[in-house]
Amino acid sequence: MSKQIVLDRIRAEKVIALIRADGPGSLIDCARALAAGGLSVIELTMTTPGALAVLAQAAKELPQVTFGMGTVLEPATVAEAQAAGAKFIVTPAVRPAVIAACRERGLPVLGGALTPTEALTSWDLGVDVVKIFPAESFGPAYIRSLKAPFPQINLMPTGGVTPETVGEFLKAGAFATAAGSALVQPAALKAKDWPAITRRAQVFVTAASKA
Repeated sequence: MSKQIVLDRIRAEKVIALIRADGPGSLIDCARALAAGGLSVIELTMTTPGALAVLAQAAKELPQVTFGMGTVLEPATVAEAQAAGAKFIVTPAVRPAVIAACRERGLPVLGGALTPTEALTSWDLGVDVVKIFPAESFGPAYIRSLKAPFPQINLMPTGGVTPETVGEFLKAGAFATAAGSALVQPAALKAKDWPAITRRAQVFVTAASKA
């Protein structure tokens, strides 16, 4: 899958589903539930124990899902994640070595930033999308403000993206969004209430499509 195909898929879907969990046990079932609700671009995170093994199993069992690996802080992890099936990499901060490793491997990289300087620095280093985190601190107006001087930068707000705000973020100029606990609600994940997670995904899909 080429870099452009992955980026086109992220942009078309509008919402990356972010799964954070204390362990690997339910992650694949959660990914399956999200995909059933219409969200098939999913980010796992390196903060989950056994994340790489979970990614490898999930990518094998759910080939229709585009998986990425998040919270990547070291360049060595890029190769490991790609080997496990990651189609894109997400960092939470400006990490030049991680960005360089992704570019060398032809992997889309979504690089974390908050300030205008960080956003432009990441873009100049070669990220494909600048992940604005934590977006809930400033809201959609901040995305609109950043797009004014930086119309060329693809911005992806993360943190605080809800069904009520996802459309506003997109209207403000966001390339796409990423949603975590507002989408994969901790109580539903703990209870393994997969129908509830599927319904929540459908709510996000509907809200994003209206934008």
